[in-house]
Amino acid sequence: MTNLQNGNGEPGTPPGVGPNMSGIFLVGVNHKTAPVELREKLAFTDVQTQTAMELLRQSSHISEAMIISTCNRVEVVLVTSDYGLAGNTVLSFISKTKSISPQRLKAAAYIYTGDAAVGHMFRVASSLDSMMIGEPQILGQIKTAYKTAVNHKSTGVILNRLMHKAFSVAKRIRSETGIGGHAVSISYAAVELAKKIFGSIDDKIVLLVGAGEMAELAVEHLIVNTTSKNFFVANRTFSVGVELAGRFNGSAIRLEEIPDKLAHVDIIISSTGSPDFVITKNQVKPIMRKRKNRPLFFIDIAVPRDIDPDINRISNAYVYDIDDLQGVIHENIETRNRESIKAERIVDEAVIKFTDWYENLEVVPTIIALRKKLRVIIEAELSKTMQTLQPLTPEDQHSFKKMADAMINKILHDPTVFLKNPGPHRNKSVYLNFTRKLFNIDE
Repeated sequence: MTNLQNGNGEPGTPPGVGPNMSGIFLVGVNHKTAPVELREKLAFTDVQTQTAMELLRQSSHISEAMIISTCNRVEVVLVTSDYGLAGNTVLSFISKTKSISPQRLKAAAYIYTGDAAVGHMFRVASSLDSMMIGEPQILGQIKTAYKTAVNHKSTGVILNRLMHKAFSVAKRIRSETGIGGHAVSISYAAVELAKKIFGSIDDKIVLLVGAGEMAELAVEHLIVNTTSKNFFVANRTFSVGVELAGRFNGSAIRLEEIPDKLAHVDIIISSTGSPDFVITKNQVKPIMRKRKNRPLFFIDIAVPRDIDPDINRISNAYVYDIDDLQGVIHENIETRNRESIKAERIVDEAVIKFTDWYENLEVVPTIIALRKKLRVIIEAELSKTMQTLQPLTPEDQHSFKKMADAMINKILHDPTVFLKNPGPHRNKSVYLNFTRKLFNIDE
């Protein structure tokens, strides 16, 4: 397993990964370690994902499995009894399935185990590991991957707990930090600016000029944020405008109709290939009186520009070009990066709590078995005693049972505390094994 990237993203053999080590194990590649042409080859379809999980679960050293496959990452999350075997199994499977040489795959792969795997999963779900920090899509993609794994019964107690905690951490980061509250794309920035100009865009009328991809995305985001059904498309090729308007349940108009339509619309998004201005100051100025000075908002995403910048000199008319939007995006990226510091602290706290739960997981069966054995002994002796004290009222019987419960709790308190945390330099499994032998608890 040489040439893999370790938990810090650095080349080399992952520290602590070897035979007879067990726990949560994650191996993957993402946009930081592999170019898009490799990520494309590694991507799993739904059918391939299902097949892969079934095959992985057939391995005697793998008890739980889940696969996350998006355009920016492919990650396999496992619960295994042997880190070394798990790594070899996954990498060998992917290499053969995707026809990629082991050397090329290992050069791009990273491995996380234990706490590092837990923390990585929390960071991914919270979009702290995304190409664009704070993007919301990844959480939905992980939920879909988890649902697939659950439906195919390839998860268990540990991965179920891990994923539900990951969703909880992501939700907390969204609510307690500003990591997702600032636009970091042209389309989102356009919507954010429109909201600032109008306060609310719920009833605003939108005109799309041209059919550029970014302009379409901006319209999609605007429509999501408004209940208005008034939407118009103007395109040099009228048939293209009709097709696009149909997608957004709007209406198509011809370019020549734009000057008249300016009196009625509120937001104009323009992205054409025209070498000249499509809308000029002389077209806008006369219609402002008809609009009774209602604000008119222009989003110019074209290069060269479609909208005459002199329109900004007209009262209540606002023109933002792609450089203005890029400036908003830059500021918001800086804000997200600052907020990510708070998010990382939330992740660290969550990892500590999850690790505490996981480390005590192996203690629980022993404590339950010990409690069961004590209860059987005490209830048997109590039953004998109560028979000699007949007749007893229901209240008396209840008091004896409460006393028995209190005795069990007090007897087990110190052993439970010790078994959960025997000390930093003591092997917990040794004490668990000794306790089971000391009290003759069956395996």
